[in-house]
Amino acid sequence: MEGIRGGGGVSEPGVLPDDLLADLLPPDEVAEGRTVAVVECHEEIPCDSCLWACPVGAVEKEAVTSPPRVDWSRCTGCGNCVLACPGLAIFLVRLEGGTAYVSVPYEMLPIPERGDRVIALGRTGAELGEAEVVAVRRSEDGTAMVTVAVPRRLAHEVRAVRVP
Repeated sequence: MEGIRGGGGVSEPGVLPDDLLADLLPPDEVAEGRTVAVVECHEEIPCDSCLWACPVGAVEKEAVTSPPRVDWSRCTGCGNCVLACPGLAIFLVRLEGGTAYVSVPYEMLPIPERGDRVIALGRTGAELGEAEVVAVRRSEDGTAMVTVAVPRRLAHEVRAVRVP
């Protein structure tokens, strides 16, 4: 990624360097045919809402200020961590053949509905193409999680959506 400089630092807010991402993204065989959480949080801050939201203990932290990690062998893909993360840094991914189903947190209005066409966005906000909304889930506090179907090659790139 252009613009990232040494020490694993982030030169553009919210954009992790490829070397950090490589350790956070599940291998294809892990996400093939099943939904798993992808945590792209690198912040060393006292936050553990994802840890407490996970009903099966798949989210792990060494200390309260350690970045969270997911044990994909235990993750059920329920999405509770996505809805609980105040940093919007957790996503769900499921691979099925040539299609990827990516679930992203969504806090804008209007909230898209199943069947809507939206614009899939990457980590920098760049448009990646059109996507179809296949599911929408809302938490008790009103946070939404939108699941879109995209080409498999975009499974680890789509991190937001925009209603056209």
